Amino acid sequence: MLYYLFEYLDKIMDFPGAGVFQYITFRSALAFMLSLLLSTIYGKRVVTFLRNQQIGETVRELGLEGQNEKKGTPTMGGIIIIFATLIPVFLFAKLQNIYIVLLVVTTLWMGTIGFIDDYIKVFKKDKEGLKGIFKVFGQVGLGLIVGSVLYFSPIVTVRTDTANSDFFKATTENVIKQAPVYEKSTATTIPFLKNHEFDYAELLAWTGEGYKNWAWLIFIPMVIFIITAVSNGANLTDGIDGLAAGTSAVSVLALGIFTFVSGNIIFSNYLNIMYIPYSGEMTVFISAFVGALIGFLWYNSYPATVFMGDTGSLTIGGVIAVLAIAVRKELLIPFFCGIFLAENFSVVLQVAYFKYTKKRFGEGRRIFLMSPLHHHYQKKGYHESKIVTRFWIVAIMLAILSIVTLKLR
Repeated sequence: MLYYLFEYLDKIMDFPGAGVFQYITFRSALAFMLSLLLSTIYGKRVVTFLRNQQIGETVRELGLEGQNEKKGTPTMGGIIIIFATLIPVFLFAKLQNIYIVLLVVTTLWMGTIGFIDDYIKVFKKDKEGLKGIFKVFGQVGLGLIVGSVLYFSPIVTVRTDTANSDFFKATTENVIKQAPVYEKSTATTIPFLKNHEFDYAELLAWTGEGYKNWAWLIFIPMVIFIITAVSNGANLTDGIDGLAAGTSAVSVLALGIFTFVSGNIIFSNYLNIMYIPYSGEMTVFISAFVGALIGFLWYNSYPATVFMGDTGSLTIGGVIAVLAIAVRKELLIPFFCGIFLAENFSVVLQVAYFKYTKKRFGEGRRIFLMSPLHHHYQKKGYHESKIVTRFWIVAIMLAILSIVTLKLR
């Protein structure tokens, strides 16, 4: 909203200094600072409210050290993350931007699913929460919306001709003045390869001429799968104090770099990557989201005074997935979301191996002492804070590796 106000002041009133709001970097900095302040200062009021309403965590007996101490800790703290993100976005972002609209819808959509799940756990005293099938329906519904908008909207285009030598050698001024050659595309980025773009439509090339018209049959299911997988991975990671919020902040920050360079024609030209018009505006949302996550850690770090619950974890996973897809970096998810992937796989492997050994030997066996993976290390005697810190370090290393792919190919 403030963006439009200052745009009016700049263009109509010629108000001194109002033009600074045109810069994404300036608005991103303001969004970060405001979200950080909101989540730290007003977050305390939310925690107090949740405690007074006795909205406490229901802890299942897993035999973990310090587990009983967490019983009754306020949950649904993801509300802090959601509001500390959306308020700065509404103030500083271009609200008609298609990517901002998608991210706001994602935040509210996944936040609602998570809220319903937490509500059932707390008020209905059902430890299982919302049935898994309904969660999946919600994730699939969001995937259909996001995939359809990204595929069918005429606003969502890309420019992939930066490899053209004449374009690449152009001066900054000429690059800006060149007639844009944008196209609808389902292309994505393949990391570490020189010719690093892959079009999902090519998977239908065997059907003959006009196959690109049916690319949505591949693209939309892929979007659904990614959103479902990443949101569930974030949900599984939210098991010990500060783990999900910290690793997510690192992942989103890495995505912020990709978003900024992909949405800037000069940087995308220099780095020889896809230029995605209007995507740079997502940097404002990302800055607010990172600020909210860091501020939430003020209360969620060990020993946590509030848990994010599914209200926060499902929202985090959904936002990360949509960001990665929008900026055409979904194939990098195993890197900058490596912690989520490890947590997911640890559960899948544990369950699969247990069922296999039970069927073959008559007795179920386990690969890990407990899954998800962070519980395995708890069972081995590692303190929560040590596990979280080491997972953060791994997340930072994976994020740096992801960023390096901009030039390493």
